[in-house]
Amino acid sequence: MKRNKKEIFKEISTLLKKRNATIVAHYYTNPEIQELADLTGGCVSDSLEMAKFGKKSSSKNLIVAGVRFMGETAKILSPEKNVLMPNLEAECSLDIGCKKEEFSKFCKKYPKREVVVYANTSASIKAMSNWVVTSSIAIQIVSFLMKRKKKIIWAPDKNLGMFIKKKTGADMILWDGKCIVHEEFKIDSLKNMKKIYPKAAVFAHPESSEGIIQIADFVGSTKQIIQASKVFSNREIILATEKGILFKIKQFCPEKKFLIAPTYDNNINCKSCAECPWMKMNSIKSILKLLKKNWKKNEIHLEEKIRKKALIPLKKMINFSTKNY
Repeated sequence: MKRNKKEIFKEISTLLKKRNATIVAHYYTNPEIQELADLTGGCVSDSLEMAKFGKKSSSKNLIVAGVRFMGETAKILSPEKNVLMPNLEAECSLDIGCKKEEFSKFCKKYPKREVVVYANTSASIKAMSNWVVTSSIAIQIVSFLMKRKKKIIWAPDKNLGMFIKKKTGADMILWDGKCIVHEEFKIDSLKNMKKIYPKAAVFAHPESSEGIIQIADFVGSTKQIIQASKVFSNREIILATEKGILFKIKQFCPEKKFLIAPTYDNNINCKSCAECPWMKMNSIKSILKLLKKNWKKNEIHLEEKIRKKALIPLKKMINFSTKNY
């Protein structure tokens, strides 16, 4: 007989306590996973906050519901803990598109430049960098480097890099990478949606294309978008980001109407439809299977040499964010 969600959540909660484990989930995962993380004392946030929460957690084991680089980031910050994932095959197009060998050759062309990489990268890429940044702090760090007359190599998201470059005026050479979700929002379709909802504000993630960003009333990280929803007076908000954000943003601002920006053109053609296929590889079923059958099999392992090198630029960002740099 098929069990209901309440019964499954109860079993998972019992197994989490037995395993001394905590779930940290990204905003883009399925709503049921975000709900489960909240109910069991875990965390729902962006990739860096997930890792920082995991480090502070008293649990010996961290279950990272997200994509692989998030599990690696958690392991970089918490080497003493076991970091596991519901599905180790959950990747990220930005990470996949920035391989160690190719990026190393790219950096060698510009040896005097500061290497700044987005958090959406593997531990190996982080280990090659001078700075790791998130979308919420990238502009501040690049501005800081620019004032010190640093020229920059940026990777991997080209749209985010272009957004930062225009905001700061920094001398940046950009790696050609993209997010398959944010790249898919269609400018003409968004303009048509604005005609239907003329009073709606448009919020966009800076991984979106330049045309989408130009239309947007607010551009920011996922967490910043959620916070901005409370600040703007608009009763309707169009979101140009992954639709998993709806779970938390509706909790944060229940009185408003949220719509996902179109990823289809006039031919109803889209690749992502505002969903990350890798994020959606995380499920309640896969978490339950992890706790019952795949324990240790789905654990994140990093070479200690790589982990230590990746920790340096990551800690620089954390120190910068807490005004300790």
